[in-house]
Amino acid sequence: MNPSTYDVLIVGGGISGAALLYALERYSDLGSLCLLEKYSALATLNSSATSNSQTLHCGDIETNYTLEKAAKVKRTAKMVEKYCLQHGYENDIILAHQKMALGVGYDEVNFMTKRHEEFSNLYPYLRIYDRDTLKRIEPAVVYDADGMERPEPIVGVGVQGEYTTVDFKRLSDSFVENAMRGKQIHTDVFFNQHVMQIEKRGELFEVRSGGGTYYARFVVVDAGAHSLFLAHRMGYGLDFGILPMAGSFYRSTRHILNGKVYMVQNPKLPFAALHGDPDLLLGGLTRFGPTALMLPKLERYKRGTYIDFLRTLRFDHNIASIFYDLLKDRDIRNYVLRNFLFEVPWLNKRLFVRDARKIVPSLQLSDIEYAAGFGGVRPQVLDKKQRKLLLGEASIDTGEGIVFNMTPSPGATSCLGNARRDVETVCAYLGRRFDHARFDAELTEGDRP
Repeated sequence: MNPSTYDVLIVGGGISGAALLYALERYSDLGSLCLLEKYSALATLNSSATSNSQTLHCGDIETNYTLEKAAKVKRTAKMVEKYCLQHGYENDIILAHQKMALGVGYDEVNFMTKRHEEFSNLYPYLRIYDRDTLKRIEPAVVYDADGMERPEPIVGVGVQGEYTTVDFKRLSDSFVENAMRGKQIHTDVFFNQHVMQIEKRGELFEVRSGGGTYYARFVVVDAGAHSLFLAHRMGYGLDFGILPMAGSFYRSTRHILNGKVYMVQNPKLPFAALHGDPDLLLGGLTRFGPTALMLPKLERYKRGTYIDFLRTLRFDHNIASIFYDLLKDRDIRNYVLRNFLFEVPWLNKRLFVRDARKIVPSLQLSDIEYAAGFGGVRPQVLDKKQRKLLLGEASIDTGEGIVFNMTPSPGATSCLGNARRDVETVCAYLGRRFDHARFDAELTEGDRP
């Protein structure tokens, strides 16, 4: 076999590509693997700790999840947890923090109480925190700047002692390190490989990058928004477009929250509600966010990708219809405008503090500062056929030996679950063996649904 020809080639070294490399090396009998990463290190974009809230999304406090979705996410989150414990990464890559969803006002308190009843069988460890309990475990959500209790009814639904926080950049590094250490399958990882074109050549795919040309029998593209960019260049996924949503954060200047505090999600809004998290990169100080701003580029804090955005959006009357349907709703329209103002100097901080006081009533301008360099771009997929914005992940399995994955939140949490799906697809296509039993024994809990 030509040394530049592989059974499977993965494009993209973020958390999804790294998890797939690990799963293929450990649980299949393939002969050779290759991972190509655009930059000089793994996970420098959305998987970086600066670009996400470092949360292991289990579905327990994510108030916009249905019970069905929560069960699916819980299962994949447990895969990440079991992997980390198997390799001794507790209190290093994966950590336990207190976390809760906070209901403020009668409507939200009633909603959270009913939600706890509905979800308690799936999450028996979930607890309801009344005002007195919140005073003890998370006092900042109760008291205002004058030391008085906030007047609204409040309730928290959350957990203590469970693993909640992951450094997904370091998790990505560990996947690749363990794949390279395994030595069961010949595995190559190449950096500074900007993939520009993929073409089918007989039974092989030719993958051309700035650093060379590679061949593979199967290709998986885990390149964020650029997955759809490359799919379009091959004529796949033309009914999809990308809406890049950038999220910015504010960092606290003093210790405020003891754990993760999430707000109740507005069901009309397709983007994450504001929340506060103890940040791994800030010594546990709270990072508040994210904001949500449509940014006309596919990668934040990197030069270029504006033209890539236009080519991937593929603007037409269907895209215009999706935008119109979103913006005709007053709540969404006001949300979009407010998040635009969050990026305007001087005004941004004042508006943000006003919103963040729903979590921390005592919050002052001097308590936070704009977290420069934090925040990424989430590739939200627009479905032209259904004329709607798709929430969560999307995948294009061509059935012809190449798969394109777009994995915004909770893609990092679901990385091993998605890897399992792709390993099955790869092995079925190539006629190779996937060791389901070993995967499930090591990474899943209970019987597969």
